[in-house]
Amino acid sequence: MNNQYLMNTYARFDVIFEKGRGSKLYDTKGREYIDFVAGVAVNCLGHNHPVIVNALAEQSKMLMHVSNLYWNVPQLELAEMLGTHSRHDKVFFCNSGTEAVESAVKLARKYGKSKEEGKYELLYMENSFHGRTMGALAVTGQEKYQTSFMPLMEGVKMVKFNNAEDLTQKMNAGVCGVIIEPIQGEGGILPASKEFLETARKLCDQYDALLIYDEVQCGIGRTGKLFAYEIYGIVPDILCIAKGLGGGFPIGAMMAVKKAADAFVPGDHGCTFGGNPLGCAVSLAVLKELICGGIIEKVEGKSRYIIEKLDELKKEYKNIKGIQGMGLMLGIRLESDSKVFVEKCFERGLLTVGAGKNVVRLVPPLNVTEDEIDAAMVIIREVFEETKA
Repeated sequence: MNNQYLMNTYARFDVIFEKGRGSKLYDTKGREYIDFVAGVAVNCLGHNHPVIVNALAEQSKMLMHVSNLYWNVPQLELAEMLGTHSRHDKVFFCNSGTEAVESAVKLARKYGKSKEEGKYELLYMENSFHGRTMGALAVTGQEKYQTSFMPLMEGVKMVKFNNAEDLTQKMNAGVCGVIIEPIQGEGGILPASKEFLETARKLCDQYDALLIYDEVQCGIGRTGKLFAYEIYGIVPDILCIAKGLGGGFPIGAMMAVKKAADAFVPGDHGCTFGGNPLGCAVSLAVLKELICGGIIEKVEGKSRYIIEKLDELKKEYKNIKGIQGMGLMLGIRLESDSKVFVEKCFERGLLTVGAGKNVVRLVPPLNVTEDEIDAAMVIIREVFEETKA
């Protein structure tokens, strides 16, 4: 593969994709692949979905970009829809998940300093992943992503994930925010416990700190609810979303309750392309399809179907140590390294992705069909059969 001009930032598979439809991708040689990566939980409606294609076409004829010096209709409509379907009052639009997290970190710091000068510390979780910008990286709990970029932002402290006692010990009046993934994605598809989130909510209320959820990967219908916090019934002060929000078009958002959102004033933060009419029109079309088209309400049933199939395999193959996650954000925890398994799935025409060292992540489009699930499971079985001890 000719890699003369691209920076060496990804260990890419030896394939060039040129088109897709639904849960299928096709490379330049015409080979078909079942896509259970979905752009890493981005393509929630699969590839080339008509509502996305139409939204792009129609909005591009009208207006693509005007800057945030002015209002635009799709931005206002998308903000209203997100506010109507959430427990949050205000939204800031950006382009990606890491930008949403960066915005949340800044808002938490501004909020804390508005209370008292020394209130700026952020608590983050061991094994977490929040992005690759310097602020998001500073609150990412995996040293492998951080080492080459030290020193990172100060005033942060790591907490053991799902350890309420450790969180309680490290919480203090100097903390302005606590950031948590309701389901750790890159860390291995590990859900937070309800007890842990309840403790975080209680402590943030007690110390007047902001509870931040990073739902970049687990939000936008992936759990079977529009937002993962609905599963737990524990509402954060700040919510970071992206990935599925645009169904493949780059858009992110940071949402906040009024007391947090009010900390920002003009000049505190911004994003040149954030909330552009084209991105917002696509996102609006995606959300309408997910919610009004009944796609989200079918996620739980598809999840049960996949888990049943995986449980059957678990009884047969010792390499499977567990099935974890929820909705259509699932992980197969292996006894062995997941890299070989992912590569062998790829060779057979199934796209999967690792999460951590020994978890195979399954994040198909939310409108994946039962037939496509069956076809994927045939390949997964074949790989287990080949690799069994």
